[in-house]
Amino acid sequence: MVRTTTGEDPGDDNASVPEPQSSDAPSVAALPDNLTLSVELPAQHHEAPEDEVQVALGEVVTTPSSVAPVVADGSGTVSIEVVSDVVHTADDDAAPSSEIPIVPLPGDDELYSRRGRGRPGTSPEPAAMLTPDRLLEPKRNRTAPEGGWPAFVYASTLHLVNLGDSPKVRARKALDARIAKRFEGGTRFVPVLTRKGGVGKTTITTLIGMALSDVREDRIIAVDANPDRGTLSERVARQTRSTVRDIVTHAAAIKDFSEFSSHVSRDETRLDVLASDTDPLLSEAFDENDYNVVADLVSRYYSIALTDCGTGIVHSVMRATLQRADSIVIVSGGSVDEARLASETLTWLEANNYGHLVRNAVVAINTATHGTNLVKLDEIDAHFSSRVRAVVRMPYDAELAAGSVIRWSTLKPFTRESARELAAIVMDGIPTTRTS
Repeated sequence: MVRTTTGEDPGDDNASVPEPQSSDAPSVAALPDNLTLSVELPAQHHEAPEDEVQVALGEVVTTPSSVAPVVADGSGTVSIEVVSDVVHTADDDAAPSSEIPIVPLPGDDELYSRRGRGRPGTSPEPAAMLTPDRLLEPKRNRTAPEGGWPAFVYASTLHLVNLGDSPKVRARKALDARIAKRFEGGTRFVPVLTRKGGVGKTTITTLIGMALSDVREDRIIAVDANPDRGTLSERVARQTRSTVRDIVTHAAAIKDFSEFSSHVSRDETRLDVLASDTDPLLSEAFDENDYNVVADLVSRYYSIALTDCGTGIVHSVMRATLQRADSIVIVSGGSVDEARLASETLTWLEANNYGHLVRNAVVAINTATHGTNLVKLDEIDAHFSSRVRAVVRMPYDAELAAGSVIRWSTLKPFTRESARELAAIVMDGIPTTRTS
């Protein structure tokens, strides 16, 4: 505030009397009653202490789209509405030069995508980029095809053109794959049976075993469980005089496969055959318990066990055989009585709670028996097809008609193919894993 005076302080005794004003000067009474003076003072500048500067937040630059327009209501209050989900970033120029630049991480597509050849990448490659398809050159199929024309094209083009196997070769390999089906959960038992003797049951057992052993890598055995003196061991070159009776007698002493294999005969296809008792008096003693002893030992060393059953389906051995069966093969001849007895075998099985085996059974019709040319085989096929899963015809072959040793390599091609088809159909009906 500015104070104005017109003379000396009256309280001062030494003050002199003011000189009279001239008539030219305006009088005090001529001034206005109210006098207002306005003085501009400099604005005060507040400097924050050092400790406040260290903890103060810096200025944040936002984009215009991140903050809503300012709204003033006239009362001195300003409302600013911040829009959500907006990322505020500082300008590149505002970043201090002393900070370390942050390199953004590449995305998944960029991280695991293959670089173009001859172009340097913008970031180091991870180890996942070293894939086989990038580092290895693709290999052509250099397996020589089988079949006349594909093999000729492959050879004439210096192995540049591979047409693949011929349709006949592909069909053969597909059949091999069915025969070589793998199983889990123990040995599979397949009995071969019928009520009629002399229809080729032992021959069919041998053919199935040879067809399996010729393709599969595991062990296959055919057991002669005929209590009436079977002839299964006569279908292969016999290499031992042991029989099922020796297995039962020495069961406790058999500790490994080498000891068990000393009691069986093996043919060229690697099929093992265990003979039945040759003495009729001893063969009558081979019962259900004896079969179970043999089957338990077989389960240790073999994947598939074929059982050549006798004609006596009411014998105790038959009960033990069917209880272990995973599938069955019924053999029928081509005559009227042979076909009828084979069908009655299915009826007996159904009546004795083996209907599940009948529905999954395979009937092999041996067309080499007497009377085959006099009957309608198609009608026999139709009859059995209505009761079982599949029917296969086995052709006549002089190698089989002799009733002696069967040599797989000397059989007619059609006979071998029929045996392979029969073996494949039997394998198709056996589950890969046991359900119980």
